[in-house]
Amino acid sequence: MNKVIMCLLSISLAMVCSSCRQKAPQTAEPSAAAASPIYQFTLNDIDGVPVKLGAYRGKVLLVVNVASKCGYTPQYAGLEQLYQRYRAEGLVVLGFPANNFGSQEPGTEEVIKAFCTTNYHVTFPMFAKISVKGDDIHPLYKFLTETVPTGGGSAGPVTWNFNKFLIGRDGSVVGRYDSKVEPLSPELAGEIEKALAETS
Repeated sequence: MNKVIMCLLSISLAMVCSSCRQKAPQTAEPSAAAASPIYQFTLNDIDGVPVKLGAYRGKVLLVVNVASKCGYTPQYAGLEQLYQRYRAEGLVVLGFPANNFGSQEPGTEEVIKAFCTTNYHVTFPMFAKISVKGDDIHPLYKFLTETVPTGGGSAGPVTWNFNKFLIGRDGSVVGRYDSKVEPLSPELAGEIEKALAETS
């Protein structure tokens, strides 16, 4: 009887070990999100609807912290022109209202949306207001500001409204641009064209 029990235990143990070996490679493989951290984030759009940034996988993204009462606010027009010019090729401009600098974005999401659409005819995706620096910085901007762009430059905090982060088709931070860099400038538009030419 003891031999039968021992035999059954040996068979059970062998089956468990075999199952472990089969599952091990699956848990060891890195996920796509781990390879491209930006796709892990979910944020509410300006209407309060959750949006997974993973939905933009394979697109070139221009992430911009925007404000309605800033000297750079007219850049909304250039951002919309940029979006219309390159959207068919895969560019998406993402606007993130933030009140971190000079309290220049004091309004509600409803007020911000009305301002953008009425004054600048914005059609690119706009999101709910977030913090882009300080102790309450949103995790998305913590990731962006701590990442060294692959195209050169350095990591560091957002300096003012309308800083720009260019994200490649593979989810990597390709470059970042100061507020004074106009959306349609050769400096930025040229890098967008290069990013659009890349395959993910």
